[in-house]
Amino acid sequence: MKRVGKISRHLSQAWLAGVWIFLVAYFAYHAFQGDNSLAALKRLEAQQVELAALASDVGAVRAALELRTSRLNNRSIDPDMLEEQVRQRLGFTHPDEVVVFLSDASH
Repeated sequence: MKRVGKISRHLSQAWLAGVWIFLVAYFAYHAFQGDNSLAALKRLEAQQVELAALASDVGAVRAALELRTSRLNNRSIDPDMLEEQVRQRLGFTHPDEVVVFLSDASH
């Protein structure tokens, strides 16, 4: 009888150790491979850097477009900008001219 009691006590301790090992393994796996893991955090940080660079580029393009539209304001129209728009949109040129349009973001 004594021996059966020892065996059952060891089995209950082994079962408890097995549960703890399972829990540790489960959380360790998800810490390194899950949706909210360290690897996912690194991917999100890399994506954040890419999106910040894209936002900077978009901001620069927007600033250039705002500058161009401010030149077409009703109060003060830039003559060079007006001439460029007329030539580009309506195709007005003199017979002896060759016009080359550059898509430059600095205008």
